[in-house]
Amino acid sequence: MNSPTHQVTNLPNPGIGGWLFVLCALLLVWQPISTGLVASRMLGLLPIRGLPIALVVILRLLATGFGVAAGLALLGLRPGAVVLARISLAVSAATDLIVYLTPYFPNNRAPGETPVFVVVSLAYHILWLTYLFRSKRVAATFRDA
Repeated sequence: MNSPTHQVTNLPNPGIGGWLFVLCALLLVWQPISTGLVASRMLGLLPIRGLPIALVVILRLLATGFGVAAGLALLGLRPGAVVLARISLAVSAATDLIVYLTPYFPNNRAPGETPVFVVVSLAYHILWLTYLFRSKRVAATFRDA
């Protein structure tokens, strides 16, 4: 008998919603806004800080662009979108570590706050990566994941 409980392999595509939609919103809205605000503040420091800050700003812009591409791929249900999102999150985490752990990017963190920023950033990225690897919704939406 073909009851709905026995058709596990033919799950309908649930589409983008829930936490997957939140991730898309973060990649498409929050990350570009925060990067844009930071980059606009740093442009005034280019004459003082020189090439190192320019390279870090460019790196952040590239990571953000990669995140936007991943968000658009997820929303468009493109093949490989989940892999792109995973890579985007890894690139974003690496960029955050460069910003927090090197002297090239100016900050106004109090002494001892840097480890907190690093832990929060890593937790954020690890949680989203875990979600992309373990979510049944992601697996059902993107069968190539």
